[in-house]
Amino acid sequence: MRIEKRKVSESVTETVHIVRPNHLNAASRLFGGVLMQWMDEIAALTAKRHTRTNVITASVDNLRFLKGAYQNDVIVIKGQMTYVGNTSMEVRVESFVERPDGERTLINCAYFTIVALDGNDKPTPVPQLILETEEERQEWENGKRRREVRKMRREEGF
Repeated sequence: MRIEKRKVSESVTETVHIVRPNHLNAASRLFGGVLMQWMDEIAALTAKRHTRTNVITASVDNLRFLKGAYQNDVIVIKGQMTYVGNTSMEVRVESFVERPDGERTLINCAYFTIVALDGNDKPTPVPQLILETEEERQEWENGKRRREVRKMRREEGF
């Protein structure tokens, strides 16, 4: 039985990176694999803040590269809890290019399914999520639908 509950705002995580030459692909843009690594780290940190346990990434959905990033761009990556089940949870991770004036342009968004682990690396229950805003409630409902789609895809062998 889960008694613990935590607010979405308690686990929001944000990091900042600068695109360096070693982060570039052959087209002189930020290599997608580097961005995916940074996003996975933020998803895990967000989930760890929520669960206060070890976690592991189970899947990534809707990874969309919307715009490129280039050398010397400042990349801001933000993770936020969107949905929790029994032992798994969903984290929305958004990536932005931030201009010197602070304006941010979304370049990537994805949903990570993360599983909480106990001391023996077995799935363990996660705290419930306290939804405080209409946006958080809407994201929860969308997360429920995404979970059902993931379940259907697993059953169909995708």
